Amino acid sequence: MNTLVTPLQVLKLAFGEGEYLPPEIIAEADIAGAEQRHIVPVVGRALYEKLLAGSYPDFRTEYLASPAALFTRAVLQPRLDVRTGQCGTTAPKSAYAQPAGDTARRHLRRALLAQARMLLHRAAEHLRAHRDEFPEYDPENDIFNRCTTDGGFVQIR
Repeated sequence: MNTLVTPLQVLKLAFGEGEYLPPEIIAEADIAGAEQRHIVPVVGRALYEKLLAGSYPDFRTEYLASPAALFTRAVLQPRLDVRTGQCGTTAPKSAYAQPAGDTARRHLRRALLAQARMLLHRAAEHLRAHRDEFPEYDPENDIFNRCTTDGGFVQIR
């Protein structure tokens, strides 16, 4: 499966220094799903396909890698908070750590999505400002040009 970021990049960009996770925990399907849900509606299918093919590597690295990684973590985080095994679904608990409560998990998810959206807005602004460099980008297909939910308000244009 071809994606804008690798599982290792997701770990480096979306998780902190002390948050060790093996790269195998992040499936390419998690990344692809996050990109389809959040990145493609902004950049458009044509530009996304060109990015997957290797075009515009600087734009991909500087503008899309971080939001793709953060959206992937937001998708993946609920699965990290619980485990499924022979005993069913459980929350990890040890002598040194307690599972986070619902409020803490909600705050983390909101923070991840807010940061990812802000970075994706930055990418969209770059695309609009440099339209000549990205002929595949069609601002009519950019969802941010039609509707945004900044600051908790839905803004329809």
